[in-house]
Amino acid sequence: MDKIGFIFDLDGVIVDTAKYHYLAWKKLANELGFEFTKEQNELFKGVSRKRCLEILLDIGNIEATQAQFDRWMVEKNEDYLAYIDQMDATEILPDVPRVLEFLQQRKVPIALGSASKNAKPILEKVNLLSYFDSIVDGNSVTKAKPDPEVFLIAAKNLEVTPGCCIVFEDAVAGIQAANSANMTSIGIGDPNVLKEANYNFKDFTEINKDFLNLLLKGRCPNIR
Repeated sequence: MDKIGFIFDLDGVIVDTAKYHYLAWKKLANELGFEFTKEQNELFKGVSRKRCLEILLDIGNIEATQAQFDRWMVEKNEDYLAYIDQMDATEILPDVPRVLEFLQQRKVPIALGSASKNAKPILEKVNLLSYFDSIVDGNSVTKAKPDPEVFLIAAKNLEVTPGCCIVFEDAVAGIQAANSANMTSIGIGDPNVLKEANYNFKDFTEINKDFLNLLLKGRCPNIR
């Protein structure tokens, strides 16, 4: 049987950094003279920083020169980094370490596949970096989800066939990217939103070792 690999998104799957992204985008929107709501922030899930700023400026009906656009990109990221600089292990979402430990003990290859350009420092802050054999983030890719590039690179780095990869995602774009790569997709969050996923769980507290063992015993390509 082919080797099986696991790929995890970061924001909303391992840690809840979405709130910090929201606060940084809201601060920028307020400086530009308009409000940015939590509902509008849902449009940013799984989206690159550049695309997020484009959406934000559309919401505020703001036109920008390239110099302004670049400056606001940097400003938002600096505000975000100031928030995550205060992060520690308490920011990890429930039962994520249990699942990572389960996989590591069985020598299962694990990768991160995230749009974040700050993935590595975040994992260092919450003491989870040692679980990952490969980090593929916004610094490693040219195409944003739902393009499968991030997951295909992760699979290649793990030396695992895409059809033998299992992806944990909290965003529709991420689920679509995993499905497009012929990977098994597991939605973490609202099943009504992530209905395209092969499996759905509210969070990792619902994922028991029996389910993980079933995944590990799956026949490849295509575990589901």
